[in-house]
Amino acid sequence: MSAQPSPIGEPVLELKALRKSFGDTEIIRGVDLAVLGGQRHALIGPNGAGKSTLFNLISGHYAPTSGDILLNGAPIAGFAPHIINRLGLSRSFQITNVFPRMSVAENLRISIMGRRGHRLTLFRSIRSLSAVNDEVDEYLQNLRLTRRRDSLAGDLAYSEQRILEMGMALATDPAVLILDEPTAGMSRDETTYIVDLIRRVTEGRTLLVVEHDMSVVFTLCDHVSVLVYGEIIASGEPSAVRADRKVQEAYLGEEVH
Repeated sequence: MSAQPSPIGEPVLELKALRKSFGDTEIIRGVDLAVLGGQRHALIGPNGAGKSTLFNLISGHYAPTSGDILLNGAPIAGFAPHIINRLGLSRSFQITNVFPRMSVAENLRISIMGRRGHRLTLFRSIRSLSAVNDEVDEYLQNLRLTRRRDSLAGDLAYSEQRILEMGMALATDPAVLILDEPTAGMSRDETTYIVDLIRRVTEGRTLLVVEHDMSVVFTLCDHVSVLVYGEIIASGEPSAVRADRKVQEAYLGEEVH
């Protein structure tokens, strides 16, 4: 059963005293974090801060050494990724993760069918799933990929693949969407386009995003948390985080901008 979004302002994703060690090396060191319903929340930090590890803990790719992860108040720490997805959390990856030999429409259809509980069989034609196909068309339009409907996903431009992957994550209808560096490797024009698209398609949803481009963070997000050496050193509105001396020192003594 999919999780229902929490009311705006209530915590929908919470990390409590979360720790992760690999052998004797502790990467995540007692992280406490709350992401509120309807919030666009950015997680930033220098290279090696532990951001990818934290995302992997949240999405079930790693199990924590200790601590709790709650989704809509229910514990999910250590659950398998597909179970967490069914409970209402979906993510995109830093490295594009689409089915390259399938069409754009087919990639979206897989996500929608999975959410609806449909399975492909020899006795059911895809064309008979009219509600699914209608939803595919709606996502194509919202993602501005209608003209690429029948193109192989592997033939798309890099930025289009990133859009498709985000669409596949959205098509599971998550309570929380987490995006890992959605604008990485893009030109300034492509970044502007993607940011506008993310803002539009995530309207009313809860978003947690890792992003290195600070202009993206401060344009898109209404709350920012800073992770340094596995610990949250600041969390708040973008303007307050920008002015925080600890944050400035973490970025080699320069103000985040």
